[in-house]
This record gives sequence, structure tokens and C-alpha cells, in this order.
Amino acid sequence: MAITIRPPDLQAKISLLSTEQGGRQGPAVSGYRPNHDFGLAGTLNDAAHEYIGTDTLYPGQTSLANIWLLAPQYQQGRLHVGFRFTVQEGSKVVGNGVITEVFSKELLRNAT
Repeated sequence: MAITIRPPDLQAKISLLSTEQGGRQGPAVSGYRPNHDFGLAGTLNDAAHEYIGTDTLYPGQTSLANIWLLAPQYQQGRLHVGFRFTVQEGSKVVGNGVITEVFSKELLRNAT
């Protein structure tokens, strides 16, 4: 069986809250799969992060990340550069993100 790896759906600037702000106790590493709130009521999207320029992102730090949505169909036609979202572990917000690039044309707002 062949394994197909698709390109990332988007790139975002991810800022983890410090532990004192209620964020994670430890660092996140590339491959981290938190929930993301993209503003659809009652819907969180899981996604995998690959941090750019580092493999480890500590609480209170910021990094660019490539992001692969596990269910991209929920965000079709909704996302754009500058779109803000939260990074969560269940209902706990552990960080914030802002989209810097949308690679998947199906996700772009007003995509045709």
C-alpha cells in the first residue's frame, strides 16, 4: 500500500500562552495535534502542527507553523490571510493563531 502525504493546508503564526496565563505546562513539539476553534459554533478542528525553524515551541513563545487540518471540509471557503483562531486542548485555550498563508485553494474564502 502506498502512503500519500498531502501538502499542508495552511501556514499560521502560532503563539502559545505562558503557563502563568493558563497555557500548557510543557512545550509542544512538531507533530502536536491540538484542537482549533475557527469560529464555527460547536465545532473544533483537530490539526497537526509542524513548527518552522524549530521542533519545539515552549509556553510563551511564537513560531510559524505548517498546519494540516484533519477534517478540512469543515473550513471550505472560510479561511483567509489574517484569520484569527484559538489553539485548544479540549475546552482549554492554550494559544492563538493567525493565518499567514492558505495553501489549499478549497479553504480560501470566496474560492471559485
